[in-house]
Amino acid sequence: MASNYTEASIKTLSSLEHIRLRPGMYIGRLGNGTHAEDGIYVLLKETIDNSIDEFMMGHGKKIEIELNDRTVRVRDYGRGIPLGKLIDCVSIINTGAKYDSETFQKAVGLNGVGQKAVNALALEYRATAVREGESKLVEFAQGKLKKDHKVIKSTERNGTLIEFIPDAALFGADFKFRPEFVEDMLWNYAFLNRGLTLTFNGKAFKSEKGLEDLLAKNLTGETLYPILHLEGEDIEFAMTHGSHYGEEYFSFVNGQHTTMGGTHQQAFREAVVETVRNFYKKEFDAADVRQSIVAAIAVRVQEPVFESQTKTKLGSADMGPGGPSVKDFIGKFVQQTLDVYLHKNPATAEAILKKIQASEHERKELAGIRNLARERAKKASLHNKKLRDCRLHFGDKNERAEGSSLFIVEGDSAAGSLTACRDVQTQAVFALKGKPLNTYGLSKKVIYENEEFHLLQSALNIEEGLDGLRYGKVIIATDADVDGMHIRLLLLSFFLQFFPDLIARGHLSILETPLFRVRNKKKTIYCYDEQEKQAAIAELGASHEITRFKGLGEISANEFKDFIGENIRLEPVSLHHLHNTDELLSFYMGKNTPERQDFIIGNLKVEKDLVEA
Repeated sequence: MASNYTEASIKTLSSLEHIRLRPGMYIGRLGNGTHAEDGIYVLLKETIDNSIDEFMMGHGKKIEIELNDRTVRVRDYGRGIPLGKLIDCVSIINTGAKYDSETFQKAVGLNGVGQKAVNALALEYRATAVREGESKLVEFAQGKLKKDHKVIKSTERNGTLIEFIPDAALFGADFKFRPEFVEDMLWNYAFLNRGLTLTFNGKAFKSEKGLEDLLAKNLTGETLYPILHLEGEDIEFAMTHGSHYGEEYFSFVNGQHTTMGGTHQQAFREAVVETVRNFYKKEFDAADVRQSIVAAIAVRVQEPVFESQTKTKLGSADMGPGGPSVKDFIGKFVQQTLDVYLHKNPATAEAILKKIQASEHERKELAGIRNLARERAKKASLHNKKLRDCRLHFGDKNERAEGSSLFIVEGDSAAGSLTACRDVQTQAVFALKGKPLNTYGLSKKVIYENEEFHLLQSALNIEEGLDGLRYGKVIIATDADVDGMHIRLLLLSFFLQFFPDLIARGHLSILETPLFRVRNKKKTIYCYDEQEKQAAIAELGASHEITRFKGLGEISANEFKDFIGENIRLEPVSLHHLHNTDELLSFYMGKNTPERQDFIIGNLKVEKDLVEA
């Protein structure tokens, strides 16, 4: 029976209730910290952003970040929040100084929501402001004021201290901060704010060369020419070309890392192509110009318009009232400065020309076999059972579409178990028929010559780049044995070599599945490592029995649904630890070398060692 729709049905939520009920509108996603864009990092970023804005206004050259288990502490040495407005600034939406463009020019946090969301989504929250020899502390619990301390005398330096613990009721009992994600965030702040020192649990983050340092840190292979670095008022960019496939960009607006790109990134991509065409006086294909490019672009805009509260994508914007559009401003700057640079640096100009010509040659070489491969794939897809697709895809206008996943499994047995218990709305399955080809040292031609890789590329829809990606998560789900590990390594090599941006943007993960099942007549516990197994044995007592899962095909569909549902454990694959992808692939996937043999021998563990461990 339908419920009555009356005046009583209409409810008005307080801002605190609304933030806690619909956190996604304020921080994008919750998550437990396994993804760099999970909500706990947004809470940290929103807090640091306020300190960065103080630095941008010329106040405070140091920001201290401490993380102790789940407790976050951020201390800056800016002017400090005015004591009389401390409660309002951290708890009442649409309250702040950033509406006054004279106080905060080109700030990151413009809408007066960020710090209030941090407060509302924290189990405990404390804010201390120090100004002119006085300080004030306020304490909150789940966004509600717990204690308003009196103003006291202080000998500390001016500034603001924010301390909070994210609420496990929202982020999950198992949430945790990953230090590598925090460090990446702090490095970006350092690269964009020369002269600022950030410390994380005592470790300093500081940059002298800005975006040039950012590219140097993130490069995963050799470059074809030295990084070029050009800057002007409110704009800075750095770029080079590597030997990898695809394009890689790091874009920023007012210090905010726009991971989803936007107007400024698109304007930069177009301006580089136009400038290069004009310089060489040739109508090169845009894809050939941008193939293997690695670039960073940062702009400062007076009133940026982001497409969401989390500010990961810039919408249309002007540089300021009465000023040019961001697109025109970037286009003009890049064309002027890059053209002059290429004239002054003929060796770089020559390297870029050779790269474009090589890309052009490869593209034309691929054109012939690409059509054959597509025809073959069409025929194969009529009777091909490799892909069990889902109904919603990444980019669809549905709130569940972002969570669409493709599980890559080995063999029909594992594919059958997973297919039988998956969510058909958002979970697709792609079955490999065995060990895929080792692609190390091969050109992109192999994707079209190898039916399995071509079908995988087609399923993902990433032939022309990530804009058409059909799944938000690409999950490698292989057995936890030697063969499974080998298949995992072969797939990682494939993605690293041909689609590194899939990894760089956080779309690739490894599925963690339990190694053991420990149970008695009353309870079953699934264990992912030896430590969890021992804890389960202790809990269940002498009457327990242990099953060791060797392959995913051994896990029944009824059990499998627990491992790919709400309690799914994913280990994200990132480029964080890969300082030189070429070197890494060569070592692990190239021909056997004395160095690799020595490494294997040095890391061998015999059965006796494993038992004793």
